[in-house]
Amino acid sequence: MKHLQTGVLLAATLSTGLMAGLFAAFSYAVMPGLARSSDHTLVEAMQSINKAVINPAFMLPFMGSLPLLGLAVFLSWREDGRPALPWLIAALALYLVAFVVTSAINVPLNDQLANAGDPGHVRHLAETRADFENKWATWNTVRALLHIAAFAALLWALLTHGAHRTQGNDTTDKPQQTATPTLHAAPTNH
Repeated sequence: MKHLQTGVLLAATLSTGLMAGLFAAFSYAVMPGLARSSDHTLVEAMQSINKAVINPAFMLPFMGSLPLLGLAVFLSWREDGRPALPWLIAALALYLVAFVVTSAINVPLNDQLANAGDPGHVRHLAETRADFENKWATWNTVRALLHIAAFAALLWALLTHGAHRTQGNDTTDKPQQTATPTLHAAPTNH
């Protein structure tokens, strides 16, 4: 069962890290780059990205992190992993908040942009961009920070979990006890 606990914790850390990296990259590279482009380019690029991102490489870690985190919390609580439990609970809570931000704010903004239609035929392209860009970028940064915090909590949970597991197996710090026979000298009468 300890191998399952370790495997789930590793998988949750990896999937959460992938999401943290993706959303952070949008905050520090993609959106600042698109901010320097024309209205047409930004709208067209974001419409294309929003279509392309719905694929297994994104959906598996994005959706899979939640059950993995829930299972990691459960296994830590149930098994011998209590030292990591507070960090796992924090990671789960942070990821849930980030998931809500994505679902309640970023996805509806993506849908709004998609509904604007072909950027070559949008009548008020500057307005369409203005209604989308700053709000989406701001909330993307919020979710990126939440995912980064969840990833950091998972890294700490992983370290705590590993340290706790090795404590029970480490014999290098324990003094060696050897069974040495004690010889008692027979009393002598002089």
